[in-house]
Amino acid sequence: MELFQAKDEYILQSGDRALWCSRKDGSVTLKAATDLLLAWNPVCLGLVEGIVGKIQLHTDLPLGLVLIRQKALVGHLPGNHKVYKITKIAVIPLSDEEPLELELELCKKHHFGIDKPEKLVQSPEDSKFLIKTFSQIKSNVAVPIKKKVKENKEKERLERRLLEELYKIFMDSDSFYYSLTYDLTNSVQRQGDSDRSGLPLWKQVDDRFFWNKHMIQDVIDLQVEIQTRQADLWVTPIIQGFVQVEELVVNYNETSDEERSSPESPPKEITCVDDIHPRFTVALISRRSRHRAGMRYKRRGVDTDGHVANYVETEQLIHVHSHTLSFVQTRGSVPVFWSQAGYRYNPRPRIEKGEKETMPFFAAHFEEQLRLYKKQVIINLIDQSGREKIIGDAFLKQVLLYNNPNLTYVSFDFHEHCRGMKFENVQTLTDAISDIITDMKWAWVDQAGVICKQEGFFRVNCVDCLDRTNVVQAAIARVVMEQQLKKLGVMPPEQPLPLKCYRIYQVMWANNGDTISRQYAGTAALKGDFTRTGERKLAGVMKDGVNSANRYYLNRFRDAYRQAVIDLMMGVPVTEDLYSIFSKEKEHEEKEKESQRGAQEQVSLLLQTYMQLLLPDDEQFHGGWALIGCDMSLMDANSKDVDVLLLLSDKAYYIAYYDEEADKVDQYQRLNLEGLEKIEIGPEPTLFGKPKFCCMRLHYRNGDTSGYFHTLRAATRHPEDDGKGGRANLTRTSWGSRTNQLTRLRAAPVWLRAEVSSSTSSPLSIRR
Repeated sequence: MELFQAKDEYILQSGDRALWCSRKDGSVTLKAATDLLLAWNPVCLGLVEGIVGKIQLHTDLPLGLVLIRQKALVGHLPGNHKVYKITKIAVIPLSDEEPLELELELCKKHHFGIDKPEKLVQSPEDSKFLIKTFSQIKSNVAVPIKKKVKENKEKERLERRLLEELYKIFMDSDSFYYSLTYDLTNSVQRQGDSDRSGLPLWKQVDDRFFWNKHMIQDVIDLQVEIQTRQADLWVTPIIQGFVQVEELVVNYNETSDEERSSPESPPKEITCVDDIHPRFTVALISRRSRHRAGMRYKRRGVDTDGHVANYVETEQLIHVHSHTLSFVQTRGSVPVFWSQAGYRYNPRPRIEKGEKETMPFFAAHFEEQLRLYKKQVIINLIDQSGREKIIGDAFLKQVLLYNNPNLTYVSFDFHEHCRGMKFENVQTLTDAISDIITDMKWAWVDQAGVICKQEGFFRVNCVDCLDRTNVVQAAIARVVMEQQLKKLGVMPPEQPLPLKCYRIYQVMWANNGDTISRQYAGTAALKGDFTRTGERKLAGVMKDGVNSANRYYLNRFRDAYRQAVIDLMMGVPVTEDLYSIFSKEKEHEEKEKESQRGAQEQVSLLLQTYMQLLLPDDEQFHGGWALIGCDMSLMDANSKDVDVLLLLSDKAYYIAYYDEEADKVDQYQRLNLEGLEKIEIGPEPTLFGKPKFCCMRLHYRNGDTSGYFHTLRAATRHPEDDGKGGRANLTRTSWGSRTNQLTRLRAAPVWLRAEVSSSTSSPLSIRR
């Protein structure tokens, strides 16, 4: 559709119809395309794909018209329905100011010789022009110049933050999907049960998943007022969630890349089901509820309407020829009143209301669930010991008090059963509930109509309803898919899914989990990566160990902005004073910078002092780092850490042990660089869980004997860590014969690359 800018309106035109949006008050009007001639000097700005709706980010800011600037085809659902992902948006302030320069696709029909705009506003980094335009819209109220300047600066900074979050929500998380011909909000079973198939698409949707409903409400109301279907064209239901569609070939003769590369896996001759290798389409559709939407530490548990946080319905579709089979599962926060104060890593959960106060809202949640899904099987993956236990116990008590025969409760301590990343142990759960899975069935339709329906649905949860939940849902869905394919004759009865198909299937569910996680917990960098257990006086403030509390605190500010934008999209009042939050954030950032500067000066002075004391005059100093040593032989029973200074010269490196109480180095070791054999960089070796640190291991020889090494560990958690806290257990030996000295880097996250050179003057170079 074409976008025009006139003196008083922005006009969207598609075919013989047009939607006029006032630049003064944001009101919308439906008109014929020929009425464009009545507009004052209309200029075509380019083409857009559709309308998301309108949003006002703050009462001090004008309304913004949010348009779909660019889309990407995700795939085709059964019936050849195209599904698109929104990849870029444009936000146009509805004001009297001159329009933005947007790099839209030019419309050849209405181009009128307009040059292609030079500036593209497509991301938070490129939105300065947009921010400037918004900030130029000023009140007519007279204020003193100094006060006016200060207010405008504060307003501009707030605009920048809110606009950044709006762009990130749409463009950084691959979250928003739509189809012009298929109802993404409803499962196959609900579509078959519906009597609204003849209505416009937006009137068929499940209201829970119609994410832009509030933003497009003015257009919906316009249609109701004038009793016409002219507005249908302009209302595009958008879901937040995930969609992926893949075509898989059931070929047992084809080995996967892994099998081909393994000498232990020779090709196996297995007879295929038929000579043409059956094909089937698998689609994964996750739809997030717009009720109680928001960020992890801002939205937990249940609300007074019975809605829960992070509620997502996931549907797995299998399509073979004219047959479409659907299996649906849901996830959602534990439906009691609980919270976590997001000031620190992995904060302890707390119960906000007692059993009796919670009962009616717990009941409201499950009454709605049972109305929609008839029967539900709860699979609770929360730890049955430790800090999570309080949430699991509260959940179980409410289930017992509710006492509904259509509700089944299953508890599975995921971390206990799958300790050491042994996710294959989830089969213990799927085996235990195999009868329930079989009895639950699935929805099955063909050209003639409904063959069978899914009778009961799994509701899976952990604390965040992210990683653990996704693993279990994928395992259950795989069992169901193999049953479906065998029922259709696509797979032989006694064989599993071919490995290549299974790998693609695994990737789909992993993508689903990653996307859902980004939407609820933020980007990977904000998913609880910074795990520090204590602050040290020496090098603390210049490293992640000391800055962890500050970073969590700043993340809390960031979540406040994103939560505010989500609430505004949903039409929910923003309860936090964003100006106050912004002021606190700026104040905290300044304190952090000042603290870092002071600590950097302290560490620099300390390194300079001991460089002069330890290095001979004929050695050139190259650099120094403040670390924490973990050699158990150097620790007493009351000491948590041993501060270490690593000094590097052109001939040797020094490891000096700093006694904090005595404020001096009490011992050190010097190692010639000529004895350095190799340097390895990679994840830490671990016997349990994911690697939590990046390691640099320096291998050297002592005299003629090789086999000695030092291992230095970067103080950053693995970005995919699931939030299970605690410091990694380290294997340590003394400085004896075969030294395995493990020290932990306490500097800002820096990858080091070391190269051993044949040059005698500079045998080692280290680069950042």
